[in-house]
Amino acid sequence: MNARSALLPALLCATLSSFAAAPAQAGKPFDVRTMVNLERVSSPVLSPDGRKLVFAVRQTDFEANRGKTSLWIEDLFARDAAPPVRFTAEGFNVNSPAFSPDGATVYFLSAKSGSMQLWSQPVAGGDAVQVSNYALDVGGFVLSPDGKSVAVVFEVFNDCADLACSKKRVDDTAAKKASGQLYTQTFIRHWDTWADGRRNQLYVAKFAADGKLAGEPVKVSRGIDGDIPSKPFGDTGEFTWAPDGKSLVFGVRIAGRTEAWSTNFDLYLVPADGQATPKNLTAANLAWDTGPVFSADGKTLYYRAMQRPGFEADRFALIAMDMASGKTREIAARWDASADTIALSGDGQWIYTQAQELGAHPLFRVNIANGEVETVAKDGSIADFDLAGDTLAFVRNSLKSPGDVFAARADGSAARQVSVNNAEALKDVAFGDFEQFTFIGWNNETVHGYVVKPANYVAGKKYPVAFLIHGGPQGSFGNGWSFRWNPQTYAGQGYAVVMIDFHGSTGYGQAFTDAISQHWGDRPLEDLQKGWAAAQQKYAFLDGNKACALGASYGGYMINWIAGNWSQPWKCLVNHDGVFDARMMAYSTEEQWFSDWENGGTPFDAPAAVERFNPVNHVAKWRVPMMVVQGQLDYRIPAEQGIGTFTALQRKGIDSQLLFFPDENHWVLKPQNSVLWHDTVNAWLKKYLGD
Repeated sequence: MNARSALLPALLCATLSSFAAAPAQAGKPFDVRTMVNLERVSSPVLSPDGRKLVFAVRQTDFEANRGKTSLWIEDLFARDAAPPVRFTAEGFNVNSPAFSPDGATVYFLSAKSGSMQLWSQPVAGGDAVQVSNYALDVGGFVLSPDGKSVAVVFEVFNDCADLACSKKRVDDTAAKKASGQLYTQTFIRHWDTWADGRRNQLYVAKFAADGKLAGEPVKVSRGIDGDIPSKPFGDTGEFTWAPDGKSLVFGVRIAGRTEAWSTNFDLYLVPADGQATPKNLTAANLAWDTGPVFSADGKTLYYRAMQRPGFEADRFALIAMDMASGKTREIAARWDASADTIALSGDGQWIYTQAQELGAHPLFRVNIANGEVETVAKDGSIADFDLAGDTLAFVRNSLKSPGDVFAARADGSAARQVSVNNAEALKDVAFGDFEQFTFIGWNNETVHGYVVKPANYVAGKKYPVAFLIHGGPQGSFGNGWSFRWNPQTYAGQGYAVVMIDFHGSTGYGQAFTDAISQHWGDRPLEDLQKGWAAAQQKYAFLDGNKACALGASYGGYMINWIAGNWSQPWKCLVNHDGVFDARMMAYSTEEQWFSDWENGGTPFDAPAAVERFNPVNHVAKWRVPMMVVQGQLDYRIPAEQGIGTFTALQRKGIDSQLLFFPDENHWVLKPQNSVLWHDTVNAWLKKYLGD
């Protein structure tokens, strides 16, 4: 099973797109320094009439080791089609743009005044004005339909009567000389932050005649022991206004002793004046309900829902709830995709949403009446989008291009590129061409992968290979851009890249995604082995004798697993934040539901299941040189997992290195740390693969 030669006869490989005839692109190979200094485009928002488009642009201040974000604006109806111009002034670092209902004003968040507050700026011209001046940072906002009120998020102590109380308690804690924190239940920490008792809570504030927010906002989530939006990655898509502005719906997982092993998010209805207790609308579903959006008449609530409690990678179905009766129905039940978000067309007939599909991330629209699905925008990955009338704006990226903003008609036709932020930086850069291929993997099922050629590829040559393994494990290395694991950085170093979307990957149907649970070490490994053999059989330029495997998160787990179960092909390995001991991981990771579901139980109820694919049990067979990367602030896969991996390698006398970041979490985010990461990893590859 582990021998590559034994796999070749069983392979059936088919090409989905061809780069065989594509000429080499002469130019400067892409590298990490170019990458970290590229501008990052996001958050497109349209004015209600669809005429004005505002989007965010993040620029890197490399010397300061941080990013700064500004807003840019474009008149989509202007005859001269001039490029977008900067909207917010220099010195503002902003986020979360939103148009007022009349389209005359753009609201956004900025910490320009020393804390994160709400600001406004007229579209027609004029300076930005600070709208709020609260004791606490504003964590997010959504304007009411009439623009007279705003729902705002604050992180507070729930037993405090006002915002000042929470601010004083934080300040008092910081002033104490004793630093101990007493916990009585999990979460004690989440992602990269230790819990201090505060919760994200939802408030409503009203605008005064001068356009500013005055007085204490009204807490509408009273009695809710949970985070709105959820931590660590929830956003304002988790709450919404009713069209009449008299109520809101928000999603929340009620906290308590089971929070760390529960995925039961529910939707609650609450009056905007906060005078009634929130009402649970989805108590019957013990899995995840989120992303509420009202129909224009307020009679129907659309949202996304999972079916299986405890499984964070279950399929998000599109649901319609009749607000009068509470009855629900699934829209597009035959569509085997997991919806990412919900936006309604102006006529209320379509739901727009993105979803993974066969190694890409298109934008779809779903007919609410009959469930028929149409592709609106494809060719790579659609990151963000907005819809206003017959105008659609979206951000698209691919394996050869970072995100750019496009504008189109609502059906996706007549698309044109709006942003040109990285045109100058990339005009002389050579990217590696790529191609998607298929082969027969586990269970005789079709599996997809991508091969990326080295930059400035020369036909007839053989190239060393970087074999990238994605994380999740319910994720994908497909036709999309990344600022962390970008195959073009390896192509720029002269390596070919192979990526396999093994069983467990997203975008190939829910059964394909489900296949990895309780099978971390067998089914995906079989796909990786067969995919590696298939790629070599199809692409003669891959040098199978010069290859290193690299992965992060689940990919890092797989690096540890193949070190003891499939070491034959590899000259070196790179493990970033990977699981070393599955049993200790189950006890120490913060989101307990993940390890429970993936292992088939807790380590005390199902010890055999936890140990079945535990890399620590195979260390005796390790022999391949390995670089280990670990962040101290990674509470998803705690630092001891990486330290344990490095210790095992050192004790066995295997050539190994540990690159440790005391200030990074599960990801490497700081620009200069990213450069160090890539330089160190590239030096490791060069040591074992050569130039």
